[in-house]
Amino acid sequence: MASKSQAAQAGQALWSKMPKANAELFALTYGSLVTELVRDYEDPIEVNAQLDRIGHSIGVRCVDEFLSKADVAGMGNATQCQSLRDTAEVVAKIGMKMFLGIQAEVGGFSQDQRSFSIYLQDNPLSTFVELPPQGDDQSQSGGDDLRKLKYSNLYCGVIRGALEQVNLKVECSIVRDTLKGDELNEIRVELKEVLADGAGDDYKEE
Repeated sequence: MASKSQAAQAGQALWSKMPKANAELFALTYGSLVTELVRDYEDPIEVNAQLDRIGHSIGVRCVDEFLSKADVAGMGNATQCQSLRDTAEVVAKIGMKMFLGIQAEVGGFSQDQRSFSIYLQDNPLSTFVELPPQGDDQSQSGGDDLRKLKYSNLYCGVIRGALEQVNLKVECSIVRDTLKGDELNEIRVELKEVLADGAGDDYKEE
């Protein structure tokens, strides 16, 4: 596995080779998707679940492109992971940069090294978005319920789907969100199961 700086450089190099979409159009398109889901399901908890499912499908498909582009660019070694810490660095420093153009940070590892956090200062999905403030008198129109909406829950599904393709079953949740007044966005990732052998000794149960 490459060092943090090498992973960041690999992410930047792969990002430079990716086709680019207009950031504002990207944010507005995603906003339209979330709006449609809110109208269709009305329950924000179900909307969160649908965003996770959509993200899972995207994550499953992203892995092949990620690995093939890294291999073609001669960066295969940078994506080889022997532990969950390595995997976290690849997801945050290379994957997030390659597909979204954003730099994420990793931290908050649990004592058993089976969970960690990904921190995002910038969130391209939430551009132009504002959720009803806590306690706003909008209960008649569902304003309070929208506080339960995890607007960027797509990320959780993407991470879950991508890691599932490399035999890691994880649970992801958004625990801090700038749309709800937090200073940054935090995604918590917990390894639940290694689905097959060959992922490296540090993954295996004691």
